[in-house]
Amino acid sequence: MAFEIERKLVIGVASSALFDLTASHQVYLDSGPDEYRRYQERNLDVILGKGVAFPFIRRFLNINKVFPRHHPVEVVLLSRNSPETGLRVMRSIAHYGLDISRAAFITGQSPYTYLPAFNAALFLSANEQDVKSAIAANYPAGLVLPSKIVDDDDDIELRVAFDFDGVIADDESETIFKRNNDLSEFHAHETLHMAVPHQPGPLAEMFRKLSLMQKLEERAQRRDPAYKKVLRIAIITARNAPSHERVVTTLKSWGVSASETFFLGGMNKTRVLSIFKPHIFFDDQLTHLTSSPGGTIPMVHVPFGIANRRPLE
Repeated sequence: MAFEIERKLVIGVASSALFDLTASHQVYLDSGPDEYRRYQERNLDVILGKGVAFPFIRRFLNINKVFPRHHPVEVVLLSRNSPETGLRVMRSIAHYGLDISRAAFITGQSPYTYLPAFNAALFLSANEQDVKSAIAANYPAGLVLPSKIVDDDDDIELRVAFDFDGVIADDESETIFKRNNDLSEFHAHETLHMAVPHQPGPLAEMFRKLSLMQKLEERAQRRDPAYKKVLRIAIITARNAPSHERVVTTLKSWGVSASETFFLGGMNKTRVLSIFKPHIFFDDQLTHLTSSPGGTIPMVHVPFGIANRRPLE
């Protein structure tokens, strides 16, 4: 039986994340909304190029092909466009064969307020203010950063990578570290609280539901040893021993796990990312997102917690 939307893993995606809207946006900036509307109408049948989130979204939707009885995931288009200007986006979705049927067109307003209506565990957008507003309202959101688009049709595996603090978990421990920038104080706090699970962070629900997909795949592999898994999840954190134990405690208390977990102790994360090659990587700190090797890893900034608060003047 197919999952109801309340049980599905739903991702809301803005057209700015899914497609390359560089030319369209420039028309809007240069000439205003009326000329933008006319531009989109003139180019209605000109297919939009792939955006940074496209390879991730395409593979994410393929999970439904692996589990057609459950149909456990869904993508909803959440757009600032009007229905008229959004026609080009919907035609581009159809051209690429993306199974996206639900959409919200808000005509110039930010669409993030409708995330609860669609049970969305993530809102992806290239509009920084929309993402920050969503996070401020305690909704899960990420800002897609510019990068080169690499979409290998022969690569059917979906690889998703997460930072831990401020992304999957709350920023309690990050707050302890930022207080004095003292790593010893941070480790002492985490050792003292190693048996205390963290509170969920902004993408905790997304991570939990992806973990459910992993369990579905494990069952499929037990039934059929020849079954090839399509989903890999990684946690890539700057933590190391002894603060690693609280990560394990937290995930165990939620009944979830990752395929691969890396405790890097401050190493540059791109050393692992360049091997894991995720189709999307979520981190709350921009310093971890600006050194992608060759700019080919889709990076998403989650502007949550103390790492994203301005210091007091």
